[in-house]
Amino acid sequence: MDKKFVKELEIAAAKVRIGIIEGVHSAKAGHPGGSLSCADLLTYLYLHRLHVDPADPKMPTRDRMVLSKGHAAPALYAALALRGFFPMEEMKTLRKIDSRMQGHPDSLKIPGVDASTGSLGQGISAACGMALSGKISCDSYKVYTILGDGELQEGEVWEAAMFAAHYQLDNLVAVVDNNGMQIDGKVSEVMSPYPIDRKFEAFGWHVININGHDFNEMEKAFNEAETVMQKPTVIIMRTVKGKGVSYMEDALEWHGKAPNDEQYEIAMKELTAHLAELER
Repeated sequence: MDKKFVKELEIAAAKVRIGIIEGVHSAKAGHPGGSLSCADLLTYLYLHRLHVDPADPKMPTRDRMVLSKGHAAPALYAALALRGFFPMEEMKTLRKIDSRMQGHPDSLKIPGVDASTGSLGQGISAACGMALSGKISCDSYKVYTILGDGELQEGEVWEAAMFAAHYQLDNLVAVVDNNGMQIDGKVSEVMSPYPIDRKFEAFGWHVININGHDFNEMEKAFNEAETVMQKPTVIIMRTVKGKGVSYMEDALEWHGKAPNDEQYEIAMKELTAHLAELER
């Protein structure tokens, strides 16, 4: 990608991160750490890769995107808002009574959400079903799903991995947000999923490893996935939990809590300063 477009994506990702912090602070609850770590990916997908239309969210030919790590809903909502599915201002209603911005994505209420998720391990299975349906009906849409690295401890993930390889779902791309942390601690200490790449290879997947905060590496990886035939692709992206907010980065306590007013001000100051620097 040319430098100008990369910069546009960086600006958009900064806005997504601001939306995440706005939403979680307003809700006084949520999961900022894992939302911030996949903010760049969701920005890339919705502003560049996915064939979707905010004016027609259920368009039959659209690409499908399943957030298997459903607790990162604030990142998904902010990316959808930036893409034009609803106003970014709605992020401030996150987790409020009568709001459609629930703590986990609800496909019946939120335009652009293809699957209701939250129970870890189930999202990738839903994505497999969508991909198989596309194969049977000879549709050209692609299916993307995002998993957490702690989520890989769920047995259903590996049932889905076996299923996808067996049915040669080359229209499916899974992305593992490998930020190294889960609610209980480091994934390597709670129940190590490593080596992630060799496990997926053993299940018959094409595997790509990237830096999950580098848009050029994302572009190369997703382009490579387009060329893979007769097997699903998994992109394992190394990320930083809490990316973009200094005191949240690699800090376990920010898996599932909201910043207080003082912490919110610090985060917003950092994020808006970074955005202003990018926009110069």
